[in-house]
Amino acid sequence: MLKTILKTTTAFALLATAAWAEDKPAEVKIGITAFLSGPASVFGEPAKAAAEMIIADMNANGGIGGVPVSASFIDEGAGGEALLSEYRRLVESEGVDAMFASISSGNCTKIGPLAEDLKVLNIMWDCGTQKIFEENDFHYSFRTQANATPEMLSTVLYLLKTKPDFKTIAVVNQDYAWGRDSWAIFSAALKQLKPDVEVVAEFFPKFGSPDFSTEISRLQALRPDIILSTSWGGDLDTFVRQASQRGLTNTSTLVLPLGESSLERLGDALPEGHIVGARGDHYFLHPEKINDPTFTTFVEAFREKTGDVPTYPVFHVSQALAALKGAYEKALSDNGGAWPSDEQVIAAMEGLTFAGLGREVTIREDHQGVEDQLLGTTVHMVGYDFALLDNMMMFDGDPITTPVGQESTEWLKTLTPDFIDSVPVDTFQHTD
Repeated sequence: MLKTILKTTTAFALLATAAWAEDKPAEVKIGITAFLSGPASVFGEPAKAAAEMIIADMNANGGIGGVPVSASFIDEGAGGEALLSEYRRLVESEGVDAMFASISSGNCTKIGPLAEDLKVLNIMWDCGTQKIFEENDFHYSFRTQANATPEMLSTVLYLLKTKPDFKTIAVVNQDYAWGRDSWAIFSAALKQLKPDVEVVAEFFPKFGSPDFSTEISRLQALRPDIILSTSWGGDLDTFVRQASQRGLTNTSTLVLPLGESSLERLGDALPEGHIVGARGDHYFLHPEKINDPTFTTFVEAFREKTGDVPTYPVFHVSQALAALKGAYEKALSDNGGAWPSDEQVIAAMEGLTFAGLGREVTIREDHQGVEDQLLGTTVHMVGYDFALLDNMMMFDGDPITTPVGQESTEWLKTLTPDFIDSVPVDTFQHTD
């Protein structure tokens, strides 16, 4: 009799296990939008290569809850209409479980409402506009990195800590939303923290401009202490090369909040003594990870695969994948090991703490990620044919991120000079 009961119990357990296994999908399918053509592909192609590497490693180690992950890619370079069409197709026809979108802030702005309509988990893995969650209340979208406000505010703090006596500043930014908005944030913070600084010039050349000779000539005449440019990609590379050729980098300090992604491409065109940001704590010689075997192995594997060092889009996509995996694992745990529903995964995203290739990031109640910010000053060292970062500072992301429910430009108006020394910061030197 006892044997019969045991056999029956075992049979039911096996049936339950089989049913649970059958409830698991064959794979977790994600779609990733990135620029894979055009000048912005300097961000998209590295991110795609990194995503492929990280997903392959995830699958080699059990995927997500024993389920492999697969990814499809959409080229943002094809234009907004094609992007939205492909996004909808992946969700409705391919049945993806989550979307990662996008690099462009303009595309993120368009995709947010679409994700709500399609009811699909949408991870904004790279776009920077602070307006996404300040002006919207999205259920399905989350951002797994910082936005423009902590990126610009940390740059102001680094500048004031390293060059507190500067008196004049000029800006050369791309003439579109990012260029205008990032300057609005930077200048608002600067006005509060060092109100005596004089803005001597504001230049907004056309996006994709091949020639900055007019701006450089004016800057050479004005000789500002600081020249800010939040430009990126080919525009930033061209401006720095032309500024270097004309000697502008010898008379003014460049401040480049997105410059980390250009360092290798610029080679020796960017001399020592200029300030560079990394849109987070993103650096292939990350001062806290430089002796971490997992980190260094990835960096070497990435260099072998692409021929380049990883830059911030690589770190950002690693964070998005870490968040996705973390949310599923938390939902699985909360669900007693049974495969979670889409809504359970979304619930797990709220308040989630995770780490990609850098420090931990936490998703706030407004779905905005809180991310620490690294900046440094360029230095040239033996063994590298491009500038590295020294005199690095890592700013705590929480106090420099606009509080939940507030609007960035209004919140920045409440800051006082005491704020400069109130933000926790860690410092690092390459010699360490």
